[in-house]
Amino acid sequence: MDIANEIAQSHLAPALRDGVLATIDRLAHIERKLKNAELKIQALALELAHHKRIRFGTKSEALSPAQRELFAEDWNSDDAELEHTVESLQTTPRTPRKNAGRQTLPDTLPRIEHRHEPESCTCGQCGKDLTLIREDVAEQLDVEPARFFVHRHIRPQYACRACEIVVAEPAPPAIIDGGMAAVGLYAWLLISKYLDHLPLYRLEQIARRSGVDLSRSTLAAWVGRLGMALYPLADRLAELLRQRRVLHGDETPMQQLDPGKGKTKRVYLWAYRSGALDEGPPIVVFDYQSGRAGAHARHFLGDWRGHLVVDDYAGYKALFAHGVTEVGCWAHARRKFFDLHQANQNPTAAQALARIGELYAIEEQARALSVEQRQIARQAAQEKLIAFKSWLDATRLHTAEGSALAKAMDYSLRRWTALSGYADTGHLPIDNNAVENTIRPIAIGKKNWLFAGSERAGKRAASIQTLLATAKLNGIEPSAWLKDTLEKLPTWPHSRLDELLPIRQ
Repeated sequence: MDIANEIAQSHLAPALRDGVLATIDRLAHIERKLKNAELKIQALALELAHHKRIRFGTKSEALSPAQRELFAEDWNSDDAELEHTVESLQTTPRTPRKNAGRQTLPDTLPRIEHRHEPESCTCGQCGKDLTLIREDVAEQLDVEPARFFVHRHIRPQYACRACEIVVAEPAPPAIIDGGMAAVGLYAWLLISKYLDHLPLYRLEQIARRSGVDLSRSTLAAWVGRLGMALYPLADRLAELLRQRRVLHGDETPMQQLDPGKGKTKRVYLWAYRSGALDEGPPIVVFDYQSGRAGAHARHFLGDWRGHLVVDDYAGYKALFAHGVTEVGCWAHARRKFFDLHQANQNPTAAQALARIGELYAIEEQARALSVEQRQIARQAAQEKLIAFKSWLDATRLHTAEGSALAKAMDYSLRRWTALSGYADTGHLPIDNNAVENTIRPIAIGKKNWLFAGSERAGKRAASIQTLLATAKLNGIEPSAWLKDTLEKLPTWPHSRLDELLPIRQ
């Protein structure tokens, strides 16, 4: 018989017995939480050891020194993120190392002093005047475009000789505890890496031109910790996105280092965007996955049911069999005829392009209308779609099987229900260009950074890209938003997380 049963059957007073049993339950709950935390720490420690073995072990020698240097950025960020995760799970508080390994900031940089005086210059206990005994000075490196400077934080320490106490303004919590960088420098780092697609070695060179030594390992460690801090915001955007009834979906290939083989493998960045005609603030979410299988889209969307605007990729088909409604993309259908016309000035392709152009002309006129007004305006599109379908059916009968023209026509005929359904509504978009436009900058950026160093690095990039791309869609300057958010985040209550999101409130 365990102790709980013994106490339950004892002759203790009911109130005392209930209190003891409640205490036992709380202790058991705490013990379970500690055990779960220990298991998670062990798993993360194993992953961290694996990362370091891949980095420094013999397998990494399959790469040239130049290649290893490129991948080191992501490895360092991964290590910093994993170490920070383990530290956050530790039940015993870690004693911070004050100014451990911190470099001296150049004296040539301008200083902006911020004096943080106590609210009162009198002792809170006896009321006598406080006496300045020394000043605690902490310096943080900050940056403006092409200009580095230093924030000099001076916190005078006052003493009450009568009470033998010292009073000083405490340092506020920071996004990275004890870091020498200010939030402006962190924002510059993330914007440069993920929005301007500059590798860290280039940022290192930019800083060195101003006499500032920012090593790639330091920058990479900051990226890892900042990425971890921003994950909740990206996850919340994904939750809000899945509350919308119309979504765009697309995916683009990327390259990721295949550890131990000295080469890269193909992975995919999936993109999901709120409907182009939605009245709410636009949201785009990137999801980094190891492949292009439709299971990735099903996993991201979960039990979401609505209208999904996509191309003809087969990976989405399973969604349409389980409650998701397919909406076709006229831009893809048009592209088939456009390529054919560009190749040989095919007159039939030209006729198809003219008919599709009429549909887009109606959309252009209805762009600024309300949902109800747009639905009325699209009645003209319904008539043109009926005529277009009849023309396609008749023309297809006289088109040679297997020809490029037949394939272009079959694409539209096979997906006609998905392509024409938008005209029956006022809220469905005519094409998938909205999400393709959000992917395009990343596709261009791939020419600079070429590949991701690890899966964790890819997921971190997707998370940060989600926030920055959503800010741009909402007309919010990404750098200003990021700087403000990184400053607020350390003390911001989770219940008010939505207020920090880069969307129009």
